[in-house]
Amino acid sequence: MAISYEELTTKHPCFARGEKNGGGRIHLPISPSCNIECRFCERSFNTYEKRPGVTSTVITPEEAIEAIGRALEVCPEIHVAGIAGPGDTLASPYALETFRLVGKHYPDLVKCMSTNGLLLAEKAQEVIDAGVDSLTVTVNAVDPEIEAKLNDGIVWHGKHYTGVEAAEILIEQQLKGIHLISEAGITVKVNTVFVPDINSEHIEEVAKTVAEAGADIYNIIPLIPNHKLKDCREPDCMELERAILRASKYIDVFRHCQRCRADAVGIPGGKDYGSQIYLNLKRLSRKDTFSHG
Repeated sequence: MAISYEELTTKHPCFARGEKNGGGRIHLPISPSCNIECRFCERSFNTYEKRPGVTSTVITPEEAIEAIGRALEVCPEIHVAGIAGPGDTLASPYALETFRLVGKHYPDLVKCMSTNGLLLAEKAQEVIDAGVDSLTVTVNAVDPEIEAKLNDGIVWHGKHYTGVEAAEILIEQQLKGIHLISEAGITVKVNTVFVPDINSEHIEEVAKTVAEAGADIYNIIPLIPNHKLKDCREPDCMELERAILRASKYIDVFRHCQRCRADAVGIPGGKDYGSQIYLNLKRLSRKDTFSHG
């Protein structure tokens, strides 16, 4: 049975109330591929960028267990094993395989998964059966016209969809999935990437809609200008604060996101051990593993 939201606030840095709780996490870079085409996302292999979608390597489920052991030796404050990419966790089977192994070898760790939600509704029972304790779904809009400005397309059931049609499918699946996971008693966090002049005035509606679907906490992530939105500006502090205040009418809002890499290890905001943990693990993937499908 998944742990409660209240317990997560004491163990999981993304659910801490007020100041950070000092808990650590290890992100396991398990999932190489993605099935949606966000205009602000470019997955990369490197050791220097500090953003989601970036990792130094991609590992196997078995190597993930080895990495956890190493990480706990250097940072015993780690309470969370999370998988957040570098692709989508449900676009390949490796994340759920890994969580089953984590449950067997490290049953006391919180199992946390992030997904774009396209396959969440149809794979909800698999997520539940894998023992996931908290789930993050990135929902950038609940209006297909707005979503289509943030996401070029999706690959769903072997077919490529674009524009508003793709956005309609994605939003429907995201909200269905959030509802199913929430009904199972798993804590759900929703991330929204705040892109000025595209979804600035829409965030309140996103917060309201995902709260109604069953989400427990909401995280507004300022855009890191990148890829096809590299010329867009980041929101300023006042814009972000206004969005937080509007969203908080409907749902708890998380305020200290570090926009972590897919291979981050340690306490957010403190020393990162990712390079130390993953340095000697076999590098399995190449640039061409970053394919849609």
